[in-house]
Amino acid sequence: MAGKRFKLLVSGVIIIVAIGWITVWLGQPEPVAVIVKAADRGPVQNTIANTRAGTIKACSRAGLSPATGGQIALLPVAVGDRVERGQLLLELWNDDLRAQVSLAASETKAAAALARQACVLADVAARDATRLRKLRLKGLTTEEAADKADGDAQAQSAACEAARARVSVSQSQLDVARATLERTRLSAPFSGTVAEINGEIGEFVTPSPVGIPTPPAVDLVDISCLYASAPIDEVDAPGIRVGMPALISLDAFPRKRFAGEVRRVAPYVLDREKQARTVDVEVDFAEPKDSDGMLPGYSADIEVILAEHRDVVRVPTEAVLEGDKLLVMQADGILRQRNIDTGLSNWAYTEVSQGIEPGEKVVVSVDRDGVADGALAEVDAGADDDD
Repeated sequence: MAGKRFKLLVSGVIIIVAIGWITVWLGQPEPVAVIVKAADRGPVQNTIANTRAGTIKACSRAGLSPATGGQIALLPVAVGDRVERGQLLLELWNDDLRAQVSLAASETKAAAALARQACVLADVAARDATRLRKLRLKGLTTEEAADKADGDAQAQSAACEAARARVSVSQSQLDVARATLERTRLSAPFSGTVAEINGEIGEFVTPSPVGIPTPPAVDLVDISCLYASAPIDEVDAPGIRVGMPALISLDAFPRKRFAGEVRRVAPYVLDREKQARTVDVEVDFAEPKDSDGMLPGYSADIEVILAEHRDVVRVPTEAVLEGDKLLVMQADGILRQRNIDTGLSNWAYTEVSQGIEPGEKVVVSVDRDGVADGALAEVDAGADDDD
C-alpha cells in the first residue's frame, strides 16, 4: 500500500513539474525577427553627396543651326553618324550667293590685272623721267620736258597705288561674299556624333528669335569624353575643392561605382523656387574607359571624398542609433545595447574605434516593432545578410 502511495506521489510531482514547465514556456515572448550584419574591417570615407539626382554630360555638345534662314538643299549626314571637325553637316540653297562669290572673284582678278598694267606704266614713266633728268644735266633737253616727265612719273605711280588699293577693295568684297555664303553652311565645330537632326531636304529653317529657344537643326555631341554633374547643398559646398577624389554611381549601372576627380565647382549658387540652394559640382572619370557604353543624360550621383581611414573596424551606418549606440545580438539571441565611439561616417559605413569587435553581429533592422535592449531575437530567415 505504501509503495502505491509513493508511486502516486512521484507521478503527481512529475505532472506538476511538467505543467509548470509548459506554463513557463507558453509565457515566454515570441522572438523578434531581425536583420543582422557582422562588424568587419575595411575603409571608411567621409563623403559629401548630391542632394538631387545629377546627370552624365558630354565634355563637348552643341545644338547647331545656320546663322541665316533658308531652304535646306543639302543634308549629307544622318543621326548616329560620326563626323570630324570642319565636316559639312547642312547647307541651305545658296545659288545666288555662289554667283556673287564668282562675280567678286572675277572682279578681283580684273582689278589685279589693271593694277599690274598701271604699275608697269608707272615703272616706264619713272625710267623716262630719270633719262630726261640726266639729259637736262648735259643740256640736251629743256627744263620743261624734264619737269613734265617727272610729273608723268608721279601720276603713274599714284595710279599704280590706286589700282593696288582697288585690288584690296575687291578682295574684301570677295571675302564678304564668301562669308555670306558660309552663313548658309553648317560645319562641325568639333569631332563627334550626330545625336539629332531637325529638318529634311526642302524644308525651311529660320534663326531663333532673341529669347525664344528653338530646336537646333543639328545636335552634335562628343561621347568620347563624359563627366558627371550634380547639385551639392550650399552648406556642404565650401568643403569641396577641384582635384578632390570622388565616386560616381549611376542607376544604369547599379552594381558599379566609378572613381573620379572633381573638375569644377560652380562659382555661384542656384536658387530655384521651393528647392534648397545648391552648387553644381562636376566630376571627371578617373579612367576615361570607365565611361564606355554610357550616354549623356544618364542620371548619376556623386560622392566627394573629404577624408578616408583604411583598415578600421566598421559597422553599417543604418545600425547606429542616436547617441552612438548599437544593438548587438548575443549568442543566446538576446539583444544588448552597447555604447560605441565613432569616427568617420558615410551613408554606408561608420567607423567604430571602441565598443565593438569584428565578427560581432549588429542589428540593422532597428525600426522593427519589438527591437529593443533585452529583447529575444532570431535572425530573419527571409533577409539577405549581404544586402
